Amino acid sequence: MTLPDPETRPPREIMGTVLNVFRPFRSFALILTLAALGCHAQTPAPATAGTQPVQIGAKLSPEMARRIEVMILSKSQVPASYSISIGEPARSDVPGYDEIVVTFTDQGKSSRPVSFLLSTDGKTLAQFNKFDISQDPKDKISDVGRPARGGPPSAPVLVVGFDDLECPFCAQIHAQLFPAIQDRYQNQVRVVYRDFPLIEIHPWAMRAAVDANCLGAATTAGYWNYVDYVHAHSAEIGGTEKSVAKANQMLDQIALDEGLRQKVNQPDLAACVQKQDETKVRASLKDAEALGVDQTPTVYINGEKIVDVLSQPQPMDYLYRIIDRALVAAGQKPPPAPPPAVVPVTITPATAKPGS
Repeated sequence: MTLPDPETRPPREIMGTVLNVFRPFRSFALILTLAALGCHAQTPAPATAGTQPVQIGAKLSPEMARRIEVMILSKSQVPASYSISIGEPARSDVPGYDEIVVTFTDQGKSSRPVSFLLSTDGKTLAQFNKFDISQDPKDKISDVGRPARGGPPSAPVLVVGFDDLECPFCAQIHAQLFPAIQDRYQNQVRVVYRDFPLIEIHPWAMRAAVDANCLGAATTAGYWNYVDYVHAHSAEIGGTEKSVAKANQMLDQIALDEGLRQKVNQPDLAACVQKQDETKVRASLKDAEALGVDQTPTVYINGEKIVDVLSQPQPMDYLYRIIDRALVAAGQKPPPAPPPAVVPVTITPATAKPGS
């Protein structure tokens, strides 16, 4: 087996996550992590003859290094041909454990370093994933400067949807799910859209996002009226010929007409629409990509990422459960559950044939 070029490997994101460090060790990461956390890290092994205290900055004895090497090989699918290099123990954030760095080498190519924990008494080897939970997940998805619907800025639940105005699935959620959420939760939920136009497959999505933002800078009501209209009439944008030029013209006119209804400064709005400054949309795309957003619609409920909502058997119940959990976590009581929908039962005679 040949190791991949270290220069082409993705950066490590979480300490102890071998998956993002070295692709051949995918199975190794899962097996070793479960074994370490489930057994050794939680239940110290009994005293064993030959073990010795670990000293920070001091090279491990050959016997101790051998124990670690054999344990890693026995708990993983790493080929025996790989050589394992074990660094000197360093201070860790976990009481009673020091950190050691292990590197795997094959045919002259090395993996990125993988961190393990070694107990200070030299009896336990462990590995774990470290996640930062110091920040409220809700605060990781910014709604600053975005037009909002529903509750006030102090609403306990913030729903952020990464939206593409040319996306038919976004239009479906916009028409069916979000109105139901607002009707059920009223001021407990605040809804905000962030721009994520899929410009590779939706030729006028960027134009629509820019025009919406031009309106949003002057009027929240105008922004949502524009979004409502475009999502409801997206099949008509571009005319029967589906011309991008025609679509752009229609989108601009829809924005200008809405601005006129909202009595915004027409010269300023017209100048914004004509300029087509994509800066804000591009910034939203960059934020979305940093969060790992790769499809629309993607929804965050107080920072919890929700995708493929429409694939759920009961999408509304699915969203209600998540919002209810967020409300409870915020110390608020969710509204009563809605009554179950009554589905009419149709009895078809056994002798009926299609079309009869």
